[in-house]
Amino acid sequence: MGSQVRPHNLTARFISTALSVFLDELAHRARHIELAGEPRRNISHRVWGYAFLPVSLSARGPWVSYPARMRGQFTGWPEQAMDVLWQLQGEPTHATRERYRADRERLVRQPMIALLNEVADTDPRYEDFSVWHYRTDSWWWQHQSAVIRLGRKIEIGLRFSLDGLRIQGAWWYPDPGQVDMFRKAVASEGSGRELSAIVEDVRKKGYDISGDVMKRPPRGYPTDHSRTNLLRHRSLIAARPLGCEEWLHTPEAVDRVLSATADLDALLMWLVRHVKRAA
Repeated sequence: MGSQVRPHNLTARFISTALSVFLDELAHRARHIELAGEPRRNISHRVWGYAFLPVSLSARGPWVSYPARMRGQFTGWPEQAMDVLWQLQGEPTHATRERYRADRERLVRQPMIALLNEVADTDPRYEDFSVWHYRTDSWWWQHQSAVIRLGRKIEIGLRFSLDGLRIQGAWWYPDPGQVDMFRKAVASEGSGRELSAIVEDVRKKGYDISGDVMKRPPRGYPTDHSRTNLLRHRSLIAARPLGCEEWLHTPEAVDRVLSATADLDALLMWLVRHVKRAA
């Protein structure tokens, strides 16, 4: 008599396989999505975030690899997202905020999460991100903000509002000692000349260069230093609007963001190399 597989065994195997695939996909999606509005603290950007599953980071290890997903999760901000933000202009009452809370989450915040998932899938450096909740200040209801952390106090920021999408690369709110590290790197001929050329290139691409800038050169550096303008920075930000055209409502927004991150890459990587966390 030939061997036979009982039907209930086949069913059990099918259910087990399907459940495994489902949990793998859920964990893959969970690595990017944060339910909390505050940034994660003291977590390396190489450790995935948390969301629906209370999984111990130590149990998962410092590095978990997932299969790449196909592009297509992000389809653009629906046109109705602008209608929701329009209703939240000015100083909306608590009742107005509550009336539009669910629509804002679905039409404004969730597309930002989907966008950053797609951006993160293109480069492991973009894995550590947060998409803010609304808080109590009306500004947060009118502007959907998000950050991608590349290093200590070094971030890519995105903001979606009635004005469209805006991006910035920033080193700001520095830790003690980071400003001194920045100045030493700026004063050094090799790294200083490199940063000066990078900043000029970014400016030519349409980015506004700003930051916390001292009125005078810092002590210990000559007042006629060739890079005195950079030495006066206690933070450094490059920002520009990406626009408010029809592409915002399409998957093309992903490519627009990736093009802008490429513009900022040299600047941000210089900062990652030279402005490390102070010991």
